[in-house]
Amino acid sequence: MSNRQNRARPIRPPRERGTWKAFALAALMHLLLGWLLYHGINWQNNTPAGSEAELWTEIPDLSTPTPRPAPPPPAPVKVQPAPPPAKDEEADIALQEKKRKQQEAAAREAQLAEQRRQQQEAQQQAEEKRQQQLAAQQAAALAAQKAAQEKQKQADKQKQVDQQKQQQQLKAQQEKEAEKAEQLKEQKEAKEKADAQAKAKADADAKAKEKTKADAAAKAKLDQERRARLAQLQGQAGGGTSESGEGLAKGGTGKGAGGNATSAGYAEKVQRRVRPNIVWAGETAGLETVVAVRCAPTGTLLSATIRQSSGNEQWDQAALRAVQRSDPMPVDINGQAPAAFTITLRPAGG
Repeated sequence: MSNRQNRARPIRPPRERGTWKAFALAALMHLLLGWLLYHGINWQNNTPAGSEAELWTEIPDLSTPTPRPAPPPPAPVKVQPAPPPAKDEEADIALQEKKRKQQEAAAREAQLAEQRRQQQEAQQQAEEKRQQQLAAQQAAALAAQKAAQEKQKQADKQKQVDQQKQQQQLKAQQEKEAEKAEQLKEQKEAKEKADAQAKAKADADAKAKEKTKADAAAKAKLDQERRARLAQLQGQAGGGTSESGEGLAKGGTGKGAGGNATSAGYAEKVQRRVRPNIVWAGETAGLETVVAVRCAPTGTLLSATIRQSSGNEQWDQAALRAVQRSDPMPVDINGQAPAAFTITLRPAGG
């Protein structure tokens, strides 16, 4: 900062030594010149003595003029050298000449001193002018440098603003593209999910249809086999069997067809066979279904029907499917399964 302030100030020329001495010498020479001029003019105070001269002229004769003879040529005049001046006059002349020379020398010296003074003043003025021009140039250069720095600063600031604006635009564009990509991704995922759900539903429907068809075919085949076996058993029994008997309640006992009573542990065997096949996730309170079962002596399930409904069709079907999955039924201690009996089923916790 101090260097800039020093540069802004005009540079002054160095002070010259001997200025007062030169001024004193010039004043002395002026005084000497004035003294010489005064004494040079007033060096002779005596008034010179005057001289008298009479001039005579011939009056011409105005009568009849007579021709005058031609004048003879003038005789050559011998120039006499000037008499030597007197000693006093020579001394005065020498003194005057000396004074004149002194005056001329003093005048020349004064003129030279004046010229030197004027030259010094001119040099000083030129130096001051040069210093002023140099200071002006330095000030102009400093102003130009400041203007360039300010311009560069403004340019850098504008560049930074433009970069920030470009970054914001790029960020907004990236966010927009990311949002668009996210929307496309969500749409794609939603479509894939919908397609997967539709496919799963279609597969489930197809499987359900196939299962229903297979179950119907299996049921029809099973019913056909049961009817054939039942007809065979009826033929072997002499034309018929009794379908009545006591049911196998939960934890209870029952009697099989043909009047043969089951053992005390047969109901528990049936319970252990049927219970793992029950699949139910609904309500349990107050549900009880009685399923009538017909079996071959080997335990093969010939038929299973709902004799007493619980009032909940879904639970009734779950109980019926559990009995059907339990085929074949366990045999009793005599090695044969009862021909007909009932199973009372309740959901766990009911």
